[in-house]
Amino acid sequence: MKCPYCGRLNNRVVDSRLSRSEFAIRRRRECLDCMRRFTTYEKVEELPVMVVKKDGRREEFNRDKILNGIKKACEKRAISMDQIEEIVDSIERDFREVNEKEISSRIVGNKIMEQLHVLDDVAYVRFASVYREFKDVDDFIEELKSLIPLERQETRKTNGNSDND
Repeated sequence: MKCPYCGRLNNRVVDSRLSRSEFAIRRRRECLDCMRRFTTYEKVEELPVMVVKKDGRREEFNRDKILNGIKKACEKRAISMDQIEEIVDSIERDFREVNEKEISSRIVGNKIMEQLHVLDDVAYVRFASVYREFKDVDDFIEELKSLIPLERQETRKTNGNSDND
């Protein structure tokens, strides 16, 4: 492994451990020429999982695309990066374990929404609004109604607090 600081190949592994995602091994290395340390990741080369888009196009599964979408939905919410990365790890692990070469973007989106629904309702609605392409306020209202427990909706109606007030 080439040292990123001096460019020489003379280095040794100081420490190895599984990365957070469990898909790679994290190695701390020390260059024996300049004595600086750096980190490398080793991962198994896998066949790419292709995502089939709504219009039929295919693109390679992109973990970063999912991570960025979830981060955007969770913006300004009390949700840690660890929680977000845990969701992305879980989704990626599920798709790699199924051993399918192609996965529908609909399945990917639904999986993300399931995870966000459990984590945070606001993040869920934000993601759903983009993923399901809400056209107007009525689409938001319908989605919000699905989040309100049925007994709470019934109580609101009997107390005179209908949605039209």
